[in-house]
Amino acid sequence: KTTLSPQLLTGKYRHTQTSITDSAALYRAGSAKSANVTLIDLPGHESLRLQFLERFKAAARAIVFVVDSVAFQREVKDVAEFLYQVLVDSTVLKNAPALLIACNKQDVTMAKSAKLIQQQLEKELNTLRVTRSAAPTSLDGSATGGPAQLGKKGKDFDFSQLPMKVEFVECSARGSKGEEGDADFKGLEKWLAKIA
Repeated sequence: KTTLSPQLLTGKYRHTQTSITDSAALYRAGSAKSANVTLIDLPGHESLRLQFLERFKAAARAIVFVVDSVAFQREVKDVAEFLYQVLVDSTVLKNAPALLIACNKQDVTMAKSAKLIQQQLEKELNTLRVTRSAAPTSLDGSATGGPAQLGKKGKDFDFSQLPMKVEFVECSARGSKGEEGDADFKGLEKWLAKIA
């Protein structure tokens, strides 16, 4: 995730390490001089990401949710859990920012396709929704299962049921030859230009 940010801004690969703070930079989307957006890279560490999301979610016009396409199969439950928390957040639901799920590391042979990631996320989010809605209620009858209902009641969840437009793209921050290869994030750049 953090590798994509400098690639987008400078066009050059840069070694990165896990950060514990956000970083923001102005990005020129497309060829129009007025199409600038501020990219904010939030820490991905589990103990930090929600507190940083809390700080920026009200002003977000769009969210890029980066998924590791190689590790996705073994991390699908964790990925879906975090995405669920983002999707049922009352501020996110009210503002309905455009959402892009960027399926990174497509240069690696074992990477899952964006289509497969979408299908598995929908299935896992549906399971989470069912589990959360079945949560016990408190003695006064109020639900303790959490915030808003995800998707349409009585139907299996899919991304088209959300109030925001959700798109998936395949990308690679490193390219097929590692740091010397060309990164492939044309789909991400196109999407940023569209929402700018």
